[in-house]
Amino acid sequence: MSDPRPRVEYLAGFCCPLGGVAAGKPRVLCHGAEIFLSTGGEMVYVYDREGRLLIAVYKFPGQVWHLELLALRKVLYVLCARSGIYCLSLDQTTRSVSRDEEDGGDDQDREDGQVGEPPVPVIPVDPDSCVLPDASLHAFTVLDDTLVTLALGPTQWKMQLFERPSPGEDPRPGGQIGEVELSTCTPPVGSQGESAAPRFLPVLCCASPPGSRTPLGHSRSSEGVMLEGALFGLLFGADAALLESPVVLCGLPDGQLCCVIIKTLVTSMSAPGDPKALVKILHHLEEPVVFIGALRTEPLAEDMEDVHCDCLVALGHHGRTLAIKASWDEAGHLVPELREYSIPGPVLCAACDRSSHVYHSTSAGLRVVDLAQEGSPLDPTERDGAPGSLPPLLYPDNLGVGSLVTLCVSSSAPEGGAELLALSAKGRLMICHLDPHNEAPQSSRVTSAKAGKKIKQLLSGIGTVSERVSSLKKAVDQRDKALTCLNEVMNVSCALLSSREGPRPISCTISTTWSHLQLQDVLVATCLLENSSGFSLDRGWALCIQVLRSSRALDLDSAGSAVTYTIPVDQLGPGGQREVTLPLGPGEDGALDLPVTVSCALFYSLREVVGRALTPQDPFKDPPSAECTPIVLPEQDGVCLPLSEHTVDMLQGLRFPSLGVPHTQALGPARDPIHTFLGTCRVPGSQPAGPESLRAKYLPPSVATIKVSAELLRAALGDSHAGVSLGCATLQWLLAENAAADIIKAQALSSVQGVAPDGTDVHLIIREATVTDLCPAGPIQAMEIQVESSSLANMCRAHHAIVGRLQRLVVEQAARGSSPPDLRLQYLHQMQANHETLLREVQTLRDRLCTEDEASSCATAQRLLQVYRRLRSPSLLLL
Repeated sequence: MSDPRPRVEYLAGFCCPLGGVAAGKPRVLCHGAEIFLSTGGEMVYVYDREGRLLIAVYKFPGQVWHLELLALRKVLYVLCARSGIYCLSLDQTTRSVSRDEEDGGDDQDREDGQVGEPPVPVIPVDPDSCVLPDASLHAFTVLDDTLVTLALGPTQWKMQLFERPSPGEDPRPGGQIGEVELSTCTPPVGSQGESAAPRFLPVLCCASPPGSRTPLGHSRSSEGVMLEGALFGLLFGADAALLESPVVLCGLPDGQLCCVIIKTLVTSMSAPGDPKALVKILHHLEEPVVFIGALRTEPLAEDMEDVHCDCLVALGHHGRTLAIKASWDEAGHLVPELREYSIPGPVLCAACDRSSHVYHSTSAGLRVVDLAQEGSPLDPTERDGAPGSLPPLLYPDNLGVGSLVTLCVSSSAPEGGAELLALSAKGRLMICHLDPHNEAPQSSRVTSAKAGKKIKQLLSGIGTVSERVSSLKKAVDQRDKALTCLNEVMNVSCALLSSREGPRPISCTISTTWSHLQLQDVLVATCLLENSSGFSLDRGWALCIQVLRSSRALDLDSAGSAVTYTIPVDQLGPGGQREVTLPLGPGEDGALDLPVTVSCALFYSLREVVGRALTPQDPFKDPPSAECTPIVLPEQDGVCLPLSEHTVDMLQGLRFPSLGVPHTQALGPARDPIHTFLGTCRVPGSQPAGPESLRAKYLPPSVATIKVSAELLRAALGDSHAGVSLGCATLQWLLAENAAADIIKAQALSSVQGVAPDGTDVHLIIREATVTDLCPAGPIQAMEIQVESSSLANMCRAHHAIVGRLQRLVVEQAARGSSPPDLRLQYLHQMQANHETLLREVQTLRDRLCTEDEASSCATAQRLLQVYRRLRSPSLLLL
């Protein structure tokens, strides 16, 4: 191909909509001396090319998406966003403009048209001009007596056919004569759930066989093409060729290129069949389709008058180009030849001329490619393959014109040349004249100059390929690293999940102690993460610690509040340790609700480590939008491996100031400043008058007892507490997880008085007891565990902690095969009956409290407390 240089002729400048001219929305059409233009806003301009002036400006109720001109009938169809299709009669509008000029009418709603020209009245479009109101329409085309529309449904695209009226009739379309659903889609959603403006609109193009008559009223700038019979039959099948039916080509924003045979679709309305059989998918570009057209690549024979296109072309937004042509295989059979090319993108608009050229505009400027075989710059005489084949590569030429947002090929171009009518990104209407014959006398010089230019382009292409190879190598390295990390995650997961019994290769030990922080005592949990495996915990691993607090009302069935701490591990090799300390309470209100459950787990983040490798960024392509980004990660975004769970109860939260344990003489929970002030003003020697002091002075302490078989305790404790009495050994066992366990063991105590987190006393007493009348063989030696506290809530918490330890002890001994002695069942039945009687009495007393007056309720409350005290000190024995 020769190297034509365009001569640019600027016609006028137009006001751009807010935000600039949007690529894909502006449209320009040309018929004779009249140019019809939309810049992507609400206006449609009519410009006189010969007179160099703006004739009319039409204002529509919304953004204009598409224009179609039926020149012979002097009708302009306009698709308005979220409104429908409008029909303007050019004769009537011309008369109305002339009448407005004669009357000297002045409209307040004006826009400047041509630069330097006086303003032109803006004509609001009459709502009655909407011939097909439909807010879901996104594209349309007109062919012969049919109006084809494409609407966006909730989940699918839908193509519909309407009868177009004959000349002189009402311009509104007749009844619907066909309908078919295309591929599925996901409509874009706005911020408040409304339908958002689409970034890309679908593209429609009508293809006709050579035997059919030319679509009535179609000019060169419209969306209709006529294909050679061989290519038409290969693409659309024998049915379309025999019926001589036009075919509508549809390019969708998801990259799908499909076709629908018009006559087959019309027939399906009277005899419905399979809708999938009506739609044929030709190809998938995997990027939004922005242009569909046809051109002639072979020279025209001398005896041929009509120019039929022998090549179908489709362009994607990112530069992927599809060309389909009829060719001959080695056996001499006619086959479709399909080639995919890659040209610089993003493609904003494109057009085909009457020869083999495809013009396309990018943000860098206007370019042209030649699909004729002789267009190869390396050796014009070398022909790859059979005659009629497509070139193996495309070499875009830069035409030296800035970025354009819409263009069309004018029919008034000289023979052998091309004339492009275009709108620049700044809103300037221009004409680009391309005349290769002007370069003919200097063909030898041009050839050598072009060869040098092509060498520069090839060197630039080599550099571009090198950069892309480096980018792809980086992406491959990221994926290799991600696969290595995933392999380590699988190894660690298998090691932890296969070692449920016995020591675990990776463990987390939890212990508690009291510490003095910020003028108050705080219960602190220390989590020690130990890696005894042969694997390393590298980047991406984190230790998750969840602290679940119980309900303040001690309702074990109610849900508590949970707080989760996430600590990155970062390089914990085999044999390494990592210690994490976090406060458990008291909180800002000075309360510490026990029990508290601390759970530890290892978490590996797939999004942080693997997410980047799964979606590598190609610097030569636009970043993917959020609506088309593939979902490649699960909802949890990682792998969670539980390690341990530990419950911190009242026995672990007790402090023992009388034993001299560190961090037990501190201030305790922060007090109210007013109470502190009143305490300092108290007369020396007087007693405090707070509710805690009054309860301790006038009310007896709350007491609960539990009796355990001495034989059960000896079997469970074994030789670990040899040399001390069973009472001392039992107390040491109960407080084994307390920070003061070593001091209690050293002093060999069987009773101890501790302090709860809120400052109230809790007294633990272990004494020997004898249970008679239970075993026929004689009395049973037992140990009685007694809990006393002036706070009923703290007594219940301590009692709950002791019962939990004893339950686990009984289960462990039962698993070892130990059996209890023979018991008197009648005595057991009597004790059970006594407890059921007490429970019924509790329910009766509670119901009575709801109905009695204040005077009578005091006696009822006293009786209720007595019954509760008997229930907390049962005659049952744990064996």
